[in-house]
Amino acid sequence: MDFELVAEGLKFPEGPVAMADGSIILVEIERKTLTRVTPDGETSIVADLGGGPNGAAIGPDGAVYICNNGGAFQFFEQNGLNIPGPTPPTHDGGLIQRVNLATGKVETLYTECEGRRLVGPNDLVFDKHGGFWFTDHGCSTADGRKFGGLYYALADGSKIVRVRDHIISPNGVGLSPDEKVAYAADTNLGRLWAWDIEQPGVVTETGFAPGRVICNLPGYQLLDSLAVEAGGKVCVATIINGGITAFDPDGSTEHFPVPDVIVTNICFGGADMRDAWITASGTGKLYKCRWPRPGLKLNFNA
Repeated sequence: MDFELVAEGLKFPEGPVAMADGSIILVEIERKTLTRVTPDGETSIVADLGGGPNGAAIGPDGAVYICNNGGAFQFFEQNGLNIPGPTPPTHDGGLIQRVNLATGKVETLYTECEGRRLVGPNDLVFDKHGGFWFTDHGCSTADGRKFGGLYYALADGSKIVRVRDHIISPNGVGLSPDEKVAYAADTNLGRLWAWDIEQPGVVTETGFAPGRVICNLPGYQLLDSLAVEAGGKVCVATIINGGITAFDPDGSTEHFPVPDVIVTNICFGGADMRDAWITASGTGKLYKCRWPRPGLKLNFNA
């Protein structure tokens, strides 16, 4: 696979979104910004978000919705890579934000659910109804981890529900093409979870298990954020074994190497939805390539 370097010098890029004008909107977690990258690689700051913006998606109103982990990582350099490290002791939780693209205005939608503070919101995806599923990754502590969960919320700030709790480290989230299945990648387990959706914000009970296991990757591989193909495969950014792992719903996988051990996300766009943009966050780069199959067109764009 051939990769075109679109931009570099980014401060741990994540959450790429292919925009209608050909640009890419993404977050820079360490820089704490929402950033636009033009096709020729020029970058500009759309909004200063604070905390640790971790995921982005366009909502039904054309605004950008942000999962902000609240500054859940301390960054350090090792062997030329920018690496997210432990959660600082000052971290007190994360939030969901909305950014008006026309004005750059940032507003906070959610900081808690059912009386409990959100820990580290990570990634989100909008369904056809205009609500969004999102993951809370949790965070590290001196004594272990605060677990995360799967959530559903409305874009107007009026409702948020915790769909599944006590998941070790949920990260990327996506929906099947028919929106009957929600997927979440578990970073520390190297596992792709699935839930059958009964209605927006409600999934089928799975007994003792948090969800259905699609696949556990062998050895030590960490999973990050994801995008879904039009045919239903789930493309998950993979760390250590740097690249994108495409999971078929039947559990089989295919790996596409990327020149960075800390690959964090992928998005699809272009006329045939085969243009793919990949965030190589350890080296602070954004790559573009031609994917072998078309990606799933998201419900909203701007």
